[in-house]
Amino acid sequence: MDLGLKGKIAIVTGGSDGIGKAAATALASEGANVAIVGRTEAKLDAAIQDITPKVSGKVIGIAADVSVESDVQAMIQKVVNEFGGIDILVNNAGTSSATTLENMTDEALKIDFGIKVYGAIYCARAALPYLKNSGTGVILNTTTPGGKASGPGNQPTALSRSAGISLTKSWAGEFAKHNIRVNTICVGVLKSGQHRTRWESMNEKDPKYSLDDHWKAVGSHVPLGRIGEAREAGDVICFLASARASYVTGTAINVDGGSAPVV
Repeated sequence: MDLGLKGKIAIVTGGSDGIGKAAATALASEGANVAIVGRTEAKLDAAIQDITPKVSGKVIGIAADVSVESDVQAMIQKVVNEFGGIDILVNNAGTSSATTLENMTDEALKIDFGIKVYGAIYCARAALPYLKNSGTGVILNTTTPGGKASGPGNQPTALSRSAGISLTKSWAGEFAKHNIRVNTICVGVLKSGQHRTRWESMNEKDPKYSLDDHWKAVGSHVPLGRIGEAREAGDVICFLASARASYVTGTAINVDGGSAPVV
């Protein structure tokens, strides 16, 4: 299936690992030119070296902190200078921070909102003139099912992800007149650097506890019976960015193996 992405210009924040890297790979495999954005040059360079031999589109890396508006503005200008415009913005940057009200610090709240909410706003605002000029602009926000139905002890992540879902619906209505589509994928548990870090700390205490053991343990709570792969989320992002999803906007799609209590 031709997704109609050849020659499109995409930005993927949080693009050096996990979902972002998978999305960048999928987009560039379809012929899109992709700028991956992250805070660490070395990780961006490693990601580009891994992605480039597999794809037909050009992939570049730009170091920027999306929670800093001046960084975002400079990043957007670099993309435009390199590729000539912007067609697709994937707001994927973010980490997981989950605790209770009593234990949640103001600093943790500010950091979480800075990356996930302010970062998405800064990127969308700076990219908007170019997305309008595109004629087929797309914004995709990565959130979680917890943004729809939070459980106990899931703040501030569930709060910031709820804001991301709200922004998605609001922007879809605002930008429809410019033929800019806005959607979000609500991602459940996937194989990720965050989960590997958790496994490493557990493995230090129990060297017999392998990474495969960890994936099986985490996946056992998922209705499909397994943990997800980053590429499964990346492929959904790629489809939603494509002309094949041209009538899809304002939606929040769960990519979670059936774990969410709500649709």
